[in-house]
Amino acid sequence: LADHTIDASGLIICPGLVDLSARLREPGYEYKATLESELQSALAGGVTSLLCPPDTDPVLDEPGLVEMLVHRARILNQSHVYPLGALTVGLKGRELTEMAELTEAGCVGFSQAEQTIEDSTVLMRAMQYAQTFGYTVWLRPQDPHLGKGGTAHSGPLASRLGLSGVPVISETIALHTIFELMRTTGARIHLCRLSSAAGIALVRAAKAEGLPVSCDVGAHHVHLTDNDIGFFDSNARLSPPLRSQRDRDAIREALNDGTIDAICSDHTPVDDDEKLLPFGEASPGATGLELLLSLALKWADEHLSGKDKLSIALARITCDAARVAGLSAGGLSIGSQADVCIFDPAIRWQVNDSAIVSQGKHTPFLGYELPGQVRYTIVSGRLAYTR
Repeated sequence: LADHTIDASGLIICPGLVDLSARLREPGYEYKATLESELQSALAGGVTSLLCPPDTDPVLDEPGLVEMLVHRARILNQSHVYPLGALTVGLKGRELTEMAELTEAGCVGFSQAEQTIEDSTVLMRAMQYAQTFGYTVWLRPQDPHLGKGGTAHSGPLASRLGLSGVPVISETIALHTIFELMRTTGARIHLCRLSSAAGIALVRAAKAEGLPVSCDVGAHHVHLTDNDIGFFDSNARLSPPLRSQRDRDAIREALNDGTIDAICSDHTPVDDDEKLLPFGEASPGATGLELLLSLALKWADEHLSGKDKLSIALARITCDAARVAGLSAGGLSIGSQADVCIFDPAIRWQVNDSAIVSQGKHTPFLGYELPGQVRYTIVSGRLAYTR
């Protein structure tokens, strides 16, 4: 780039975004999206580092699979890809994976993705093992039985629409279990996709107690509520489900005070065959890589005040996310890797099929006008994307 000049007049230069959850759909689900399409989507969204959950097909529970994914990503030479390894073999919640070997292959933590571990003994052993080697366990707090098969937040709207519900206590009961096991094992836990005011209150208390816990929230949950399901809009079918206005307001406040460490895109591309179905039958998930920056800016515009509001919003999707993942990314300093996002804060763009690079075109924000558009993305000192 030494011989390349970028005119950044009126633009904002920030660290490349760090996304804590982006499903790239390889291996196994290439009909939904490919590594190439989704890494191009990441660059279009200013995301230079991303973590991918292990719920591929086959599951990322063997070193060879992880090495293959890391190698494929390296050959494409786009955003940096950091896999999360499966915590249990096949994500079945019974037998622990070889975490040490998976770490050598490139995993930066261990996760059950959307699957739960029904046997608390297995979860305790996993946490003990992880603590011994200093690994972080990534858990989505959800009870294995309460709300199983549910499609919407348990409340008046789900009752009125006749949709099966997922109660808030599914999240809080799981959190109580996780925190008790943390006290016993000393393991470091990252909680994925908090969704409720009650869950946030428990995390706030756990942090005050000094437990080594961090957490994130999906960008969709920062703005939307179960009312956005409207008349069975399957684009709003997400996991965890969109919850009440009170829950959403609690998420916004917890992001502001730092109880929630980071915003992630929870990027989950779904094809038409699995999305254009009745709400209860549609696959959960939405595209998000290209919306992450805009949704963080929208939160700052609407809910923060003061001259620091932009830096707070950007921190939640750069340095704070990198700290959670243990990555040396998300910052701009002399000698650091040149991962840079340059965006125009004045542009407002409309979310539609033609504006989205990802192979997954489904998002509850279709038709919305959002602030901020990425103009350039630099990865490892190389200009990787120009709009």
